[in-house]
Amino acid sequence: MKLGAQLYTVRAHTQTLDDFARTLERVKKMGYDTVQVSGACAFEPAWLAEQLGRLELTCPITHTNVDRLLAEPEKVADEHKVFGCARPGVGMMPEPMRHSEQGYRDFVETFLPAARAIKSRGARLQYHNHDLEFEQIDGAPILARMAEDFAPDGLDFVLDTYWVQAGGGDPADWLRRLKGRVPCVHLKDMIMVAGERRYAPIFEGNMNFGAILAACEDAGAQFLLIEQDDCYGDDPFDCLKRSYDHLHAHGLD
Repeated sequence: MKLGAQLYTVRAHTQTLDDFARTLERVKKMGYDTVQVSGACAFEPAWLAEQLGRLELTCPITHTNVDRLLAEPEKVADEHKVFGCARPGVGMMPEPMRHSEQGYRDFVETFLPAARAIKSRGARLQYHNHDLEFEQIDGAPILARMAEDFAPDGLDFVLDTYWVQAGGGDPADWLRRLKGRVPCVHLKDMIMVAGERRYAPIFEGNMNFGAILAACEDAGAQFLLIEQDDCYGDDPFDCLKRSYDHLHAHGLD
């Protein structure tokens, strides 16, 4: 399993191409060889390919604009191939499709053709969960229904450890339940501060990362992408480095 930096953590530093390039350099110097592009400014695929090649970085997955994914999925997949990425991803279920049985049915009806189109180009659509996928429909969490309603060869999951826990699930259990369909995992820690649930660098919060990392291996995860949505005034680059150092001390790189 390879450690990667989810660039959404440092999204404020990727809003121009010059800043984006400098951010890739800083992340590489921390020790990361893998990144997920998310929350960045617009870029040409060839530009990103050049930057990744220059720094010997790989980008196995992105979060991609949902409207583009639905309108031109084949083109999105082809563009991703330019910078060596075969996993365009959905960062979150569109708002009108949340919190209802009909909304979920609309989600499946809308996204299943896109997943099939992306697969036809040799890529695989990825879905990143939040806590809302642990709302139940007909006695089952939405995430479980998604695993059934999208064929195993049509959709993979980017399991987010923080949001599984926030939804009342056990991240290690869900990793194993989705075995073979979680090539990329978002590692996030959780801590309570003054009665508030917060994000934290890995191994600085309360989540059971011993069990989570073992489950990642059992589930066949290939990339462990470190993310911290909010750093609460701390330097986000420092937070990424602390997480990397903690995980590196546990034998990962």
